[in-house]
Amino acid sequence: MGEAWSAWLRSCERPGPALAPLCVEVRRLSPATEEDKRSWMMARLQPYRVDPLYSNEPGLLTGYYEPVVEAARVPGGAFQVPLYQPPANLGKRKPWFSRQEIDTLPEAQAALRGREIVYLSDAVAALNLQIQGSGRIRVTEPDGRQHMVRLAYAGSNDQPYRSVGRWLAEQGAVRDASWPSIRTWVAQNPGRMQQMLWSNPRVVFFREEPLPDTEAGPRGAQGVPLTPGRSIAVDPGSIPYGTPVWLASNGSQARLQKLVLAQCRRLLAQGRQVK
Repeated sequence: MGEAWSAWLRSCERPGPALAPLCVEVRRLSPATEEDKRSWMMARLQPYRVDPLYSNEPGLLTGYYEPVVEAARVPGGAFQVPLYQPPANLGKRKPWFSRQEIDTLPEAQAALRGREIVYLSDAVAALNLQIQGSGRIRVTEPDGRQHMVRLAYAGSNDQPYRSVGRWLAEQGAVRDASWPSIRTWVAQNPGRMQQMLWSNPRVVFFREEPLPDTEAGPRGAQGVPLTPGRSIAVDPGSIPYGTPVWLASNGSQARLQKLVLAQCRRLLAQGRQVK
């Protein structure tokens, strides 16, 4: 309850109109016992069951995390894979250039010139960072200084997201779509890595943020820092941001019975969480 209440307090920093009136009570109950908080929730909240809209198949829970990646401020040696700020003309063209077009078209490359934030040494790590939507970067500056920053989600090229793991699985190249399997395949097929990367046309752009609090997560779509294990992604048209959700899962890999807060947005049409 303590972890969930901390996430709820963060939601109350930017509450929606439906839940804003409760925030005074949420703050007041912060030092209360778990029993008092539970009793208050049962008295003040009406639970609703969330059911699938189009099928009776069980839901799928997916998790996201912040990778920690080594990077350089300027290209050199193995560090040749750039991560970009949003291009200036991002909103003028929808969808923007695909991943393959960014790598091959002079027009796309010109639009991104000067927008590089850092350079990674691993194209697969760059893809993973884009899929997660944010990450912690240990960046080496030109003078040799190293420090940790966060790269946070700042936009995308508005292309559809397609899983490279699924692309490999459909070809019978891997048995599962895990990152270890993907990396093993890349190590065995370096000449086809670019083809694999291009199978996902979606590219995410970032903004650099300082990391004064190593315990705080990146900001979600609600605009508040995410709480590990307590923030979930939702379609805000169905579940408003800041809504407490009781998450119950009897999956084969984990059993979950926990209180979480709706603080991220999930784009259902593209199967991607936008942080």
